[in-house]
Amino acid sequence: MDGAKPSDAISAAFAAQRAKVEERRLQFGLTERRAALDKLARAIRQHEAAIIAALQQDFGKPEAETILSEILPVMQEIRHTSRHLRRWMKPKRALPSLATFGTSAQVVAQPRGVCLIVAPWNYPFNLCLGPLVSCLAAGNSAILKPSEMTPATSALIARLIADVFPPDLVTVIEGGKDVSQALLALPFDHIFFTGSPAVGRIVMAAAAKHLTSVTLELGGKSPTIVGRDANIEQAAKWILFGKFVNAGQTCIAPDHLFVHRAVKDDFLTALRAEIAKAYGSGAASPHLAKIVNDQHAARLTGLLADAKAKGARLLSGGNAQGRAIEPTLIEAITPEMEIDREEIFGPILPVMTYDDIEPVLARINARPKPLALYVFDRDQARVQHILDATTSGGAGVNLTVMQYTHDGLPFGGVNNSGIGAAHGEYGFRAFSHERAVLRNRFSLLTLIFPPYEGRTRRLIDLAKRFLG
Repeated sequence: MDGAKPSDAISAAFAAQRAKVEERRLQFGLTERRAALDKLARAIRQHEAAIIAALQQDFGKPEAETILSEILPVMQEIRHTSRHLRRWMKPKRALPSLATFGTSAQVVAQPRGVCLIVAPWNYPFNLCLGPLVSCLAAGNSAILKPSEMTPATSALIARLIADVFPPDLVTVIEGGKDVSQALLALPFDHIFFTGSPAVGRIVMAAAAKHLTSVTLELGGKSPTIVGRDANIEQAAKWILFGKFVNAGQTCIAPDHLFVHRAVKDDFLTALRAEIAKAYGSGAASPHLAKIVNDQHAARLTGLLADAKAKGARLLSGGNAQGRAIEPTLIEAITPEMEIDREEIFGPILPVMTYDDIEPVLARINARPKPLALYVFDRDQARVQHILDATTSGGAGVNLTVMQYTHDGLPFGGVNNSGIGAAHGEYGFRAFSHERAVLRNRFSLLTLIFPPYEGRTRRLIDLAKRFLG
């Protein structure tokens, strides 16, 4: 930061973007926004090897997993957004009501202004640049705050953005907690935060001081139900993928399973076989990412130790070598165990048995609303009952995590798991102010202006009878 205090550099970066808000509103149109997205796409393609190397350094993430979960989602977001941006930007007509007869109405998407995007550590490239696509598409500028817990990826993002965009359009501010606090003290026009519910509360409190709008993508303990009529092989494959990709450090990963007693043994046999096929045995698989740092690895081994000390039974796995933790299945979970209360966010999967679905639904509904809920069953009536009886940010039926990748679906939580939605048009709208514009053509509403006597009163009474 050229020797300046971090707070001074942050204020200067914010002021540079604020100074261009009015100019950008007039000059940053469809052509310019598409050009910005195209530049970003070209830079990602050019830096692919460096992105893979950075994620390997931070996470030990396999190359294929980096391409699938970090690079391709951003490229898909760019492609989908560029293709549909003209339609999203076009003012939407609203039909008149009785009171507004003789007017024309539109909803116009306006840029919010200067936006802050605070990215998490678990998918540090995807969850930093994905929201940036929506931010630029909506006509805003952005300050990006990557996670300090993935320093190689953070530094790479800073270099990439500096090569692509002028700082008065997009800039990256690196640093830790003090930098985050300094950024949150500024009057941004919108904050997009991805992280834990605990930090989400801090972000929302800071935003409230300036009445700044927020999009919060949080997390929670996403439950997964395997019904008695589930396709066992299909369920095992999808649950393995959703749970153990990125070593379980995924906000929409299955956090815990409820498996019907009638299929439990067959399901566990199938799941163990899938784990062995995908990752082999032991903790050091080349196909499994590592835990982000020693602190989080210790937290996970601590959760497992606490559960075992309080009566949980190890079904498979349980080995750890530093930041490498083997896919682990446990059962006999009880409410006093920390693993039953805390979001796991790692490759440990509790398995619980049920006979009647209603107590399972009551347990889910008694807890904070999760970011995702998954159901595996071929009985569609039973699936629909589970969906109707619960709420979650999103849901998957006979699959996991793929709702995140669907361009036409909103991605977001509810209450404890988040506020607002992202991706595609929903992301564009999150970074836009939807302005109501009403134009008078030949409105007769002046006929009921005061004084409220004679004809005016009769017209009001006529309207009352019509609407009553």
